[in-house]
Amino acid sequence: MVDAKNPGGPVLAEPVMTVSDAGIRFRRNRLGRRSFKDLFGSRKRRVRPGEFWPLRHVSFEVSPGEAIGVVGRNGQGKSTLLKLVAGVLMPDEGRVQVRQGVAPLIEITGGFVDDLSVRDNVYLTAGLHGMTKQEIDAAFDEIIDFAEIADFVDTPYKHLSSGMKVRIAFAVISRLEEPILLVDEVLAVGDKSFKSKCYKRIEELLSSGRTLFFVSHNEADLRRFCTRGLYLNKGGMALDAGIDDVLASYAADYPTL
Repeated sequence: MVDAKNPGGPVLAEPVMTVSDAGIRFRRNRLGRRSFKDLFGSRKRRVRPGEFWPLRHVSFEVSPGEAIGVVGRNGQGKSTLLKLVAGVLMPDEGRVQVRQGVAPLIEITGGFVDDLSVRDNVYLTAGLHGMTKQEIDAAFDEIIDFAEIADFVDTPYKHLSSGMKVRIAFAVISRLEEPILLVDEVLAVGDKSFKSKCYKRIEELLSSGRTLFFVSHNEADLRRFCTRGLYLNKGGMALDAGIDDVLASYAADYPTL
């Protein structure tokens, strides 16, 4: 169970039905920018022969403002865990409770439309994540300046380099005012100076009281941002403890990684 307490207040949708606003209305009505999300699976389901469960019997609670590092080898359920918290996946069994909104930096460039310009993608993506047109108008210049792509605002998204795509995606998602931030290896792409800018942005969000889930294989980054760790191994929770203890346990199990 994932439980981040103290729900935030409701946010009202605009009546204008642009493409972005249609996305806002869909997300708020379905996933809802509701202050409380409760996803149920079955109470218990028999495992069939040959089935693979990336996660099972994993239980933990998170308080507002905690910074959680999620570690484990590839294929051990780290991204699955974040997608469950984000509401992208429904649990097959068990329950996921999230009491505040989520800003997901997961598969960061997913959802961007190749044939639309950078400008249109900013409005579309930010709108689908719950920002109104007025909010995007106010933040647009800062988003573009952060991404350092002012010369490419009207360029089709498909013509951007992979690094530029990560820049604009991070700039958009990190502007969301949701209390919970999910970061999944998105900083593995990009130049050193932009990574430094992203790190500072994450630190600013943490200092403002945001809750962080941070998936990375970089021990220095995990220690920089996180105080607590979740070590996932073979689909289960191997350890839930301070980040130093979690990293030590992971290194002891897999010393050659």
